[in-house]
Amino acid sequence: MFRRKESLIFDAVPYIGPSGFYLIDPVHSTIGFYVRHAVKSDVRGEFTAFEGLIKLGRVRAAGSEAHVSVQTGSVDTGSPERDAWLTGPDFLDSATFPLMSFRSTGIIDAGDDRSRMAGYLRTKDVELPVHVDLEFRGTSRDPNGDNRVEFRGTATLQPAEWGLDGNPGPATSGVLLGGKVELLLDISAVRRNRTHRSPSHRGT
Repeated sequence: MFRRKESLIFDAVPYIGPSGFYLIDPVHSTIGFYVRHAVKSDVRGEFTAFEGLIKLGRVRAAGSEAHVSVQTGSVDTGSPERDAWLTGPDFLDSATFPLMSFRSTGIIDAGDDRSRMAGYLRTKDVELPVHVDLEFRGTSRDPNGDNRVEFRGTATLQPAEWGLDGNPGPATSGVLLGGKVELLLDISAVRRNRTHRSPSHRGT
């Protein structure tokens, strides 16, 4: 279960010069995760409510940074019982900690439109370093005249490091998060400027 967002394939000629500030468009982006070898089977899910700001430097990765916040209560794995456990007090405790956040601290160019971003992920009251491997997917101007950039990214997390290694979920959840979780990012961001219209909200 890892829903694909609306396609962003346009006929317009791509624009040049992606430097500047960009707002993540949640309608056309996905922040998902993948739990391999869970209790019953592999589990896929996503967070459906998030926002973020990306700054792109003029020279490749130099000067680029990112700030992202995710609503922990927006977990969707396709199982209401499993989602209730993941967002409950035994795991993410969304009532007490409604947000988790990422802030970058540096980025290096890995060549071939790839880069590695270092930063800190804060979940509950714990903030630890993580690395995100990114692939730049290109630029475009969409039918609304907005300039966009596209990225894909992955990161491997050890939930236990954030204290997320409690008891298994309910018998029907099929989740035991004691091992690795793969974070999967599919990001479309809109360039911010004085006349920019905010990205469409989910459901519009």
